[in-house]
Parts: sequence; structure tokens; C-alpha cells
Amino acid sequence: MEERNDIEQRAINVIRGLSMDMPQAAGSGHPGTAMALAPLAHVLWTRVMTYDAASTEWPDRDRFILSSGHASPLLYSMLHLTGYGLTLDDLRAFRQWKSATPGHPEVHHTPGVDVTTGPLGQGFANGVGMGIAERFLRARFGADLCDHHTFVICSDGDLEEGLSHEAASLAGHLGLGRLVYVYDDNHISIDGETELALSDDAGKRFEAYGWHVNNIGEVANDCDALEAAIRDAMAVDDRPSLVILRSHIGYPSPKFTDSEYAHGNPLGEDEVAVTKELMGLPPEETFWVPDDVAELYGRAGSAGAAAREAWEKRLAAWGGDRAAFDACLAGRGLPDWHHALPSWEPGEKIATRKASGKCLQAVLDVVPGLMGGGADLTGNTGTAVAGHGVQSAEDHAGRQIHFGVREHAMGGVMNGMALHGGTVPIGGTFLTFSDYMRGAVRLAAISEAHVIYSWTHDSLGLGEDGPTHQPVEHLASLRAMPRLRVLRPGDANETAAAWRLAVDHDGPTALALSRQDLPVLEGVDPDGVARGAYVLRPAPGDDPDVVLIGTGGEVAVCLAAADLLRADDIMATVVSMPCWELFAEQPADYQERVIPSETATLAVEAGVSFGWDRWADAMVSVETFGESAPGTQALENFGFTPDNVAARARELLDDLT
Repeated sequence: MEERNDIEQRAINVIRGLSMDMPQAAGSGHPGTAMALAPLAHVLWTRVMTYDAASTEWPDRDRFILSSGHASPLLYSMLHLTGYGLTLDDLRAFRQWKSATPGHPEVHHTPGVDVTTGPLGQGFANGVGMGIAERFLRARFGADLCDHHTFVICSDGDLEEGLSHEAASLAGHLGLGRLVYVYDDNHISIDGETELALSDDAGKRFEAYGWHVNNIGEVANDCDALEAAIRDAMAVDDRPSLVILRSHIGYPSPKFTDSEYAHGNPLGEDEVAVTKELMGLPPEETFWVPDDVAELYGRAGSAGAAAREAWEKRLAAWGGDRAAFDACLAGRGLPDWHHALPSWEPGEKIATRKASGKCLQAVLDVVPGLMGGGADLTGNTGTAVAGHGVQSAEDHAGRQIHFGVREHAMGGVMNGMALHGGTVPIGGTFLTFSDYMRGAVRLAAISEAHVIYSWTHDSLGLGEDGPTHQPVEHLASLRAMPRLRVLRPGDANETAAAWRLAVDHDGPTALALSRQDLPVLEGVDPDGVARGAYVLRPAPGDDPDVVLIGTGGEVAVCLAAADLLRADDIMATVVSMPCWELFAEQPADYQERVIPSETATLAVEAGVSFGWDRWADAMVSVETFGESAPGTQALENFGFTPDNVAARARELLDDLT
């Protein structure tokens, strides 16, 4: 036992050495938390977690989330030591251009990283999503195929952010077991002691949320006590667990233990050397890993291979619905799933939010991983999942999730569900309230998480609720976000086409949907929707005087305006442009065919004009916040009428002649 403890202590000190060396080499970074939590990481990776470093995508591995992503040297040290493919040169390149070790962990960038973290609170919410996904898969397909835990390290910053309150409340309500959170209670923030701004009793707070709480106190360097606390939490299957650990940031640095300096600064060469000498490491060596420590962690990294191989045998022998299981894991539909999408006849009228809801309901059986709901707006946002149960402490296989009035948590939870694998989450709220979830949406885009947003009440057509609820700048701001597809379909059939794109996509998709009924249009082309924009109705003779571009409810306005212009012998082509991002990806010759560069072009959208100069010469837009009035009246008074669009087209032609 003494020999084991000696090698374990040296291994922990090696983690601390690497955690000092990375920021020191980079000239920036956060060594203190990584140093303090080295024993916790050692216990997790060598004693507790089930994983196989040679199979980073094994679906039944335990998941690990470093919500306090600034402590990334801790995670990178473990990924290197246990054999995930990170080399010492990768550690030396910490925080450098295109390195495998960026400042904060990034999923799909560094093998072994399960989620992108850094913005505090996001990883906390991701963990709740992973817990939902694991429990759903276990309930649906059985424990032989899905039976693992999610481990999360979080900080005082995570618990201060409002997002963690939302997510913790939801997790407690759902009774999510197999979630083990370790709260690193180190009493230090960037400004100084956390007591400057924080006096919460975290234990009481989480007990009130319905969590299992264990405050283990001053045992940050006691591996046996850490393991016992974690295993106690793992045994709790009917609620999430919070282990509160009192650590000392920067330990064992003589100068910077319990100092805010250790939070966000390299310790300096002299202090690194002194601290290494204190730990029995060669002070003159950097990125030092002795052979016996490398062997210890190498064995730990491959220890899960037997469990993975046993899982693969169980999967091969399993007699369940393999097609559904594979589709869930892939985040895809069954073959030809899109044939289940509904269609509508021209002449009908239906709000695109309602059409989207019908699409969702129609494909549930052929997209078996679809699950989700609304932020207390399930019916309003077309995110009702009828006949498939409600996710709850009692129904673990339910596919309807009532997120409550928790938009930000909804976004973060959806990311966790998607990145865990096995589900395709959809979440709905009003488009204007996408502001509340923007941090999570940005992380979804960075992570390329396969999530679907049903953002409804997409314009002034919302009506009487007024400017606080009427989105005007939101489409422009969301289109500015890289890797986020924003689709604003012009009618029900374009909505169905947008659903096909959303399910088949590898990243996040935002559906901006109308509250008000819209006419079903003639000539809708699903392939055109897939290309982002297309000619919905060409000008007579196919030689237009003007091109009218519409999105959403304004497409029908453009069609009516084209009729008015034709009466004046002005020939207008009408283009539907549901997705800027997809259109921007098209070849230049296709873009030119749809929007000829030598033809006057007028865009019509019930939002701000920002960005439209890329596609149009002029625009019918709204450059102020809305007004409280019936939706039709608000749209009319802001100029979204056939008469005004036709008049603006004439003005544009006059200006260009």
C-alpha cells in the first residue's frame, strides 16, 4: 500500500508539474485550479471512470465535463497521460495557433474532450443534457447498451452564473441520477476572495433543488476520501449529486497557494522551480513524465478496453431495434425518413409554427432520437410531442421535455444532449427570447452540436404584445453567427423542407417561424430551399425589370406586389430566400441566376436591414422597435403591404435610371 501511495503521489505531482509548465510556456493561462485538483483528476481517471482512450467515441463510456474550462491544463494533462493521442509537443503548444491544446477545451478539436467549455455555467448545463440523454437511451434500449455516468467539475463562477440555477433546478425536478458534480470550493475568484461577491450556502441551495449533497471539506489531497465520496454519489440513481470539495488554488506553491494570482497567471520560472523541488520533481525539467508514471497512466487509459469489447459483443448479440438504435446514435432519421413529412396544397393557410409542429409529430417514429419541447411555450412554438411520453422522474423514456421558463438552460441542456449522442434535441421559445439563450447557441455553433431551435412569433406579426416581444434585430444578429443556419420559411411546404435540412445537418439549425397564418404558395421547390434561395416565380419572359426577395411571411407580400407591378408593365421576379447561409455556399453562377447582379433588387423582410446590402440594392425593412397593435395592423403600418412594396420597387427603378 505504501508503494502504491508513493507512485500515486508522484503521479499527482507530475500532473501539477505539467499544469504549471503549460501556462509558463504559453505566457498565459490558469495553473492554480489544475494544480489543486490534480488528486481529483487522478482518482477519476485511474480509479473511477470507465473509458478506453483508444476508442474516444465509444457510446457507453463515462462522460467528463470540465465546466471550469479555464483549468484546461488539468484535462490536457490527463488526456496526454492516459493515451488519447496528445503528445508532449501538443502540451508545449498550449494556447498556440492551431494547436490541439487551445485555451479552453473544444469538442471535435481535441480527442477526449466531450464538450466545449469556458463560458461559465455552460458545462454545468451540458451535464444535465448528458444525464437526460443517458437515461433516455438506457430506458429505451436497455442497460446492456447504455449504462454510464457523467462527471462534472464546476467552480464558484459556474454556480454564480444564472444558467447553473436554471439547469440545477431542472435536473432536480427530473430526478436525474448518474450525474456527479464536484464543486471546487476554493474561495478564490479573479478579483480576490469569493466572499467579495458570494455568500450563498451551496449545499442548502442544491438540497432545495432536490439534489443529493455531500460536503466533504478539506480532503482535496486525500485520494481515498475523494474516491469514497464520488462512489457514494455514483450510487444515487434517483437524483443528481453535488460533492462540495474545499480545495486550495495553486497548491503547493509556497508563494501563490490561496492567491487570486494563481487563478489566471503563470507562476513564473522561479516559483515553478521552487514548487517542483518541493514536490520532488526535477526543478530544471519541463514537461517531465517519468517512465513509471507514464506506465501507470497508460494502464489506466487502456483498462476500459475489456468493458468496451464486452459492450461490442452485447451490441452484436442484441435482438432489439438496431436500426432505431443506430439512427439515435448517428443523430439521423431512418432511411427515407423525409417521406413522412407532411405537405400542404396551395390555397390553404397555416402558420409556419403550426406547420413545424405537424412536421415534428409526423417524423417522430422515423427520427427516433428526436426529443424536446418548449420553454413553457410548447404549444405556442410547435414543440409538442404527443403520444411519446413526458420526460420525468417517473418516465425516463419520455420524449417530451418541459424545460420551463429556462431558455438559457434549455440551450445548454440541448447541447449536452446532442454532444452526448443518441438524441436530436429541439427546443422552442419566441424568437425575441433567443436572446436569453444566446450564450448556449453560440457554443452550439462553435461545437457544431446537432440541435434544432424552433423560434416562433418571428416578426411584427406577433401583434399586441408589442416591442418587447416583437423581434426586429434578431434575424440579423443570428445570421452574423458563424456555423448557425437560420431558416425563415415562407410557407408550410418550405417549413417541411427546412425540417429535412435540420435533421440531416451536422450542426445547429434555427427555424424562425410565424405566429400568423400564411398562405401556402404555388411553386415551392424543396431543392431550392436546400440551396438557400430560389426563383419562386419568374418574371414573364424571364427578363425581369426588378427582383423582389422575400423571407417568411413577406414572400406572399412580394408575390402580390409583383402582380401590382405587372399591371404597370413592370416585370418582377420573386425570389424566396429562406436561408442566407445556404445561399452563400452556392456556386457563383447559381447565385447569379437567382439574383442577377445587373437587375434592380429589392428585399422585403420584417426586420432590420442590416446585412441585406450583400444581396439587395434596397430594402423594405423596419429600423425601430415595434408597436403594440394587432399583427396585421402592425405589419401594414410599418409598410409590409403589396402596395408599399410595389411603390418602393418603382422608386428603386427610378433611382437607378
